[in-house]
Amino acid sequence: MSYRYLEDIAIADVAFEAWGKTREELFTSAADALTNVMVEDVKSVRSVEHRDIHVEAGNLERLLFEYLQTIIFYKDAEQLLLRVPRVSITQEDSSLALDAQAMGEKISPNRHGLLADVKAVTLHRFGVKETPEGWKATVVLDI
Repeated sequence: MSYRYLEDIAIADVAFEAWGKTREELFTSAADALTNVMVEDVKSVRSVEHRDIHVEAGNLERLLFEYLQTIIFYKDAEQLLLRVPRVSITQEDSSLALDAQAMGEKISPNRHGLLADVKAVTLHRFGVKETPEGWKATVVLDI
């Protein structure tokens, strides 16, 4: 597990830190942290359906924001819980692009220990930074 929940950041929301040795590992960890806010065990989410994710942004912070919002979109629009085992981040002209294949399944209260319903990623205390160990992000989710 490459994330931890932060108790002292937001009272009515959920905050977490995610990290990885690379930007791609960071994004994978952040996706699992997001899904783990919604279900007790991310490993209970089976790879039944696939969705391609492509987002572009002018910087890494905005790329992470849009990526997490896309995962929330699929939860709301298609009732899908998704995990993202790998992402690819590339530079395209003056922006960054992320491509990933998310895998998951429809929400099933009988199969998944449901927790909170995440509505959105907030910009409150949102950040991505490079550290000597790799990359780290702080995210606050509106629930």
